Formats: sequence, C-alpha cells, structure tokens
Amino acid sequence: MARLIWSQPALLDLEEIAEYIALDNRPAASRYVRKVFSAVKRLKRYPYSGRRPEELPATPYREVVVPPCRIFYRAEEDAVFILHVMRSERLLRSFLLEQREEDL
Repeated sequence: MARLIWSQPALLDLEEIAEYIALDNRPAASRYVRKVFSAVKRLKRYPYSGRRPEELPATPYREVVVPPCRIFYRAEEDAVFILHVMRSERLLRSFLLEQREEDL
C-alpha cells in the first residue's frame, strides 16, 4: 500500500477552495474537503487509478476529479505525491506541477 504525501501548496490550494465555498455554506465546505480526502485515499491501494491529464499525456502526472476540482499527483511504487488542487474551469499551468515537485 502506497503512502499519501500531500505537498504544502496542495493543502493550501484545497484550503483556499474550501474557504471560498464556506463564504456561502460552511457545512458544504467541510463536506467537500472530506469528499476530496476520501477520493484521494483510494490512491493508497490503486496509485495509478487516476487518469492522465489531457494537457500532459506524456508525463508521470495523473489526476483525480472531484467536481468542481482536479487533484494532480504523481505515483511511485510506495508513495503518491499530491501536488496541486485547482478548480476545473481554470487552465492548468504545467510548470506549477514541476515547481511543486521540487519543493517536496
């Protein structure tokens, strides 16, 4: 079973999204964060179950979609690195993923 390792920037991304949701509905923000953690938890058993992002097909990055967000990660044999969480309507900037890997 792989270890889940959240990068600090990915946690901050999720926190910002939750804070925005909480402006209108605090309980919904809490439910959403739990939903994201639950979706990502399956990567412990199935680290390669996420799809390859359309924008980055020939890279080691994968994503899990929990509307309205995309959670980007990279899997290794014994670890899954959660690198970035973003709203799905935004454009992915691939340099962010590389930059966040350097920070791990």
